[in-house]
Amino acid sequence: MAGGAFADGATLKRAHLYEYKTTSYFIFSCLVAAMGGSLFGYDLGVSGGVTSMDDFLRKFFPDVYRRKQKHLHETDYCKYDNQTLTLFTSSLYFGALVFTFAASHLTRSKGRRASIIFGSLSFFFGAIINAFAMNVAMLIIGRLLLGVGIGFSNQAVPLYLSEMAPAKSRGRYNQLFQLTTCLGILVANLVNYGTEKIHPWGWRLSLGSATIPAILMGVGALFLPETPNSLVEQGKLEKGRKVLEKVRGTSNVDAEFADLIDASNEAKAIKNPFRNLLTRKNRPQLIIGALGIPMFQQLTGMNSILFYAPVFFQSLGFGSGTSLYSSVITSGALVVGALTSMALVDKFGRRTFFIEASIEMFCYMVALAITLALKFGQGVNLSKAISVFLVIIICLFCFAYGRSWGPLGWLVPSEIFPLETRSAGQSIVVCVNMFFTAVIAQCFLVSLCHLHYGIFLIFAGLVAFMGTFIYFLLPETKQVPIEEIYILFQNHWFWKRIVGDGTDDDGLDGKKGIPN
Repeated sequence: MAGGAFADGATLKRAHLYEYKTTSYFIFSCLVAAMGGSLFGYDLGVSGGVTSMDDFLRKFFPDVYRRKQKHLHETDYCKYDNQTLTLFTSSLYFGALVFTFAASHLTRSKGRRASIIFGSLSFFFGAIINAFAMNVAMLIIGRLLLGVGIGFSNQAVPLYLSEMAPAKSRGRYNQLFQLTTCLGILVANLVNYGTEKIHPWGWRLSLGSATIPAILMGVGALFLPETPNSLVEQGKLEKGRKVLEKVRGTSNVDAEFADLIDASNEAKAIKNPFRNLLTRKNRPQLIIGALGIPMFQQLTGMNSILFYAPVFFQSLGFGSGTSLYSSVITSGALVVGALTSMALVDKFGRRTFFIEASIEMFCYMVALAITLALKFGQGVNLSKAISVFLVIIICLFCFAYGRSWGPLGWLVPSEIFPLETRSAGQSIVVCVNMFFTAVIAQCFLVSLCHLHYGIFLIFAGLVAFMGTFIYFLLPETKQVPIEEIYILFQNHWFWKRIVGDGTDDDGLDGKKGIPN
């Protein structure tokens, strides 16, 4: 069976001996850490709304403002085509791309909690600079600091949630990150909807409000425990066991703790975790988790809608207030999708959600492209029926993404890396994710201007390819302990030919990370 490779209880090492209870201490830890998603989500939502506000455009991008007023009530693919304007959005993700490697070192040496705290501080100062910006340079500097915060929090939070959660419910708790991301997007759109009416400084309130989730996460992180995995990795065995007993609600954690120690011993032997990712035994994690899934998550086209939903709706001829209201509706669909995935992903599995949603998203992108080809870009107002249809299609697309590529794009990479390469692997995940996020942010509006509806056909083709990628190459990981997922690849119909029994024969020493 394509993508088969399920590991049964006899194949796994000690998974059947794991015990746990859902404790208030565990719930608190996950809820506070998951606030990191709200930083990412709030920025995704707020940037598109602010760039559609007349007061903001008049102050920083007067050429775009004049072009917008010229085509105020008409459809126009090129209404917002301005590379400096898109740099305002994409600069954050270039900053996150660079600093995620610094986050890897801090996450591995000092723990996941340290990166979460540092990320919240950087995000806070970036939001302050943006709120008081007087020129484009201040905007870009503020965005870069926000990017540093995103780089650190997105590197640490998914790892934290996956390591704290018990195997049987890891999917549900890891997706708190995506849920808070979606809630951040929704709140940002609601804030934009209100501040758009406050002239001439409403945009400052939108950007400055990003300090609120940063404060909540930073203060909450001061009370977070470090993950047992990280404590064991740092050699703090006694403290690691105490935290494990506390989060599992039982003192009978011998089996799980033994697996953590085994994984830590292997991790300590690795001198260069980034180089170790290139070994044959880590090839599936590199291709699927570090490169494939984070790249595909952005190439679905979802973030182009998230970044520029108000801008996109205004390009369709919607009024400013109406476009922000439509963005609220679409972000609400994302929240419903995230809740659906949280409730069902540990029952139906990751592969089911990936593949089923990819089919849906392909159909929605084709429908969107056909509608735009027939009715858009003619310099006339769209009819009410067509406008409603477009909003419905985009909402359905958001709902499909919100229960699949959105949450699973963070869940699966965070759970498939072995401990010795987990921090390095997550850095590459964030780097690849932020690189393609920045590319989409920088290129979508110019692509919309020159390719017209064709850009959505490109997204449709990419969605079809990535669904096929998942079908053939990703084994099901639901309810498998995080330190035993490597066994799935040793049994997978395709990957077993590459990883074999986990020993390396490709000229690299898996322990030293240097040529033999």
